[in-house]
Amino acid sequence: YSFLNSGVLYEVHGVVNAGKEARVYWGKNKEGKELAVKIYLTASAEFKKGMLKYIEGDYRFKGVKRDTRSLIFAWAQKEFRNLEQASHARVRVPKPVAVRNNVLVMEFIGEDGVSAPSLKEQAPDNPEKVYDVLLTYLMRLYRKAELVHGDLSEYNIMMWKGNPVIFDVSQAVPTSHPMAKFFLQRDLANVNRFFSRLGVKVLSVDEAYKQVVG
Repeated sequence: YSFLNSGVLYEVHGVVNAGKEARVYWGKNKEGKELAVKIYLTASAEFKKGMLKYIEGDYRFKGVKRDTRSLIFAWAQKEFRNLEQASHARVRVPKPVAVRNNVLVMEFIGEDGVSAPSLKEQAPDNPEKVYDVLLTYLMRLYRKAELVHGDLSEYNIMMWKGNPVIFDVSQAVPTSHPMAKFFLQRDLANVNRFFSRLGVKVLSVDEAYKQVVG
């Protein structure tokens, strides 16, 4: 709530997304710009185990303590930094605004407190174009941001104003991570599976991998 005192946030409204590990609230700044406020809750043992495979091997998080509180704070920091790196690489993600402890403030994707739909909720009208755009984003993410999303699927890609927006990037890892190749191939397989169901002539995972990595 220090964000309310510091002026990052002016008002916070209801929950727009509630998962097991985090809740996302709809807020606004003083100018009335809509913001998403993501609050990471305490991690279950299962989530901690899942987290560790993304944090271990990530040089940015060497020396993070293994207690729940430290991990949650590191996870919030990790998502903020991943959003920053992705934004700078011209990958469409929610733009990060601020992070502190277990609270991340970022751009709200949607309007009047209603989140944009995910691909899972609403298939795109132009699936061929969206598939191509996503491959371009994954290429920029890999080559410019030097990141691999690591958990990409139709559940964490929103459609907003005709374009895909990638979200939930807390687990994204640097390309130097020992599991980066495996994660990228899995991301591409998920994207291919979804778009081939919509009738798109997708590249093979190998071809898509070569196109992304160069």
